Amino acid sequence: MPSDFSSIHVIDVTPLVRRNGDRDGVAKQIARACRESGFFYIVGHDVSESLQSKLENLSREFFAQPSEKKLEIEMEKGGRAWRGYFAVGSELTSGKPDRKEGLYFGAELPPDHPLVASNTPMHGANLFPESLPDFRETILEYLAEMTRLGHAMMEGIALSLGLEDSYFASRYTGDPLILFRIFNYPSKPLSDESPTRWGVGEHTDYGLLTILRQDVTGGLEVKSKSGWIDAAPVPGSFVCNIGDMLDRMTGGAYRSTAHRVRVPIEHDRLSFPFFFDPNFNAEVRPIEGIASQEDDKDERWDKSSVHQFNGTYGDYLLNKVSKVFPQLLREIF
Repeated sequence: MPSDFSSIHVIDVTPLVRRNGDRDGVAKQIARACRESGFFYIVGHDVSESLQSKLENLSREFFAQPSEKKLEIEMEKGGRAWRGYFAVGSELTSGKPDRKEGLYFGAELPPDHPLVASNTPMHGANLFPESLPDFRETILEYLAEMTRLGHAMMEGIALSLGLEDSYFASRYTGDPLILFRIFNYPSKPLSDESPTRWGVGEHTDYGLLTILRQDVTGGLEVKSKSGWIDAAPVPGSFVCNIGDMLDRMTGGAYRSTAHRVRVPIEHDRLSFPFFFDPNFNAEVRPIEGIASQEDDKDERWDKSSVHQFNGTYGDYLLNKVSKVFPQLLREIF
């Protein structure tokens, strides 16, 4: 488990994004945040605010549609590419249905792409709603912007570990696995007697780095040693957190930290997690020269060890996904 922290650092990553200025200074801030909490806000990321606003507005339009319209692009139609819409309660965390609906996207790949032609899961074409013709262009532009940011952030993380800035790109993320989600958490009045308090329960992320845009609603909570703290929205920022594979690579020096989302009370909440992960076929190995920490599996939310895993990132990811969408996984794979 991470240390006992009471706040999450805000880091200006302009030197990483623009490749000038005090990159080492930024790396030191990242190292502190990753060792302390596994979470940090970033500003100075150069992702267009107008693009972000357009994405949020289109997303609200999509989720405001009747169920039958949203189900026109349901995930079952995405096949092995694992793309499309899922309804509230269809995704599980620790075996319990989440109180959220969402859209799954990834890198847009043509049928003749080698990974698509070989039927590699989670690779292929996206599903876009015909009712919102601007959605496709907006999503693809956002994916391109966030992929650029993901590469810059992984350079910073490499520097924070005393490595060459190209360490991850040369081994794992030269052709990264890009996964992007848009989640809508429907509001629930306080008078509702339903026992469900969590839009998504306690969990960690699977891969290297998550870069999250959240709306102004709030509700994200991060687990400190002494309890849960709010990761309240900070204007103009993204929230970054490290995942299980970076935890494994660093021998636990950088811990993937548990987090959860409260069900909103007054109005629906939108969040936009972007996952920048190793190539599906990359074999994930510990970074040489970093001393392994004590395995924290007994303290983890799922009581499992990320350090005992051997194999490709795809192996790890499919094992995890099978617990999130068990029925869909059986039908497709």
